[in-house]
Amino acid sequence: MTSSKSREKLLSLSDYDYTCTYAILESPMELSDYVATLRLSPVTEGNRCFIEWSAEFDCPPEKVAELAETVGGGMFQSGLDALKKRYGQR
Repeated sequence: MTSSKSREKLLSLSDYDYTCTYAILESPMELSDYVATLRLSPVTEGNRCFIEWSAEFDCPPEKVAELAETVGGGMFQSGLDALKKRYGQR
């Protein structure tokens, strides 16, 4: 039976550079060697920032498009939506 839970490991956290890098150690998705970085950059106008969230991973060739959508359109977008809900302009 495959678990639906994931296990992640924080690889680096920089208050100076506003970055966070982590790896997925266990996941129900068919991917391996997953490493992602979340980076915040100040926007020069207003009290805002630009968020860049990127990941690299290996997977079976036939799963590339599906997993890219799951990671980018699913995981990343859900995380960004949650951040906007919590910290967005009111």
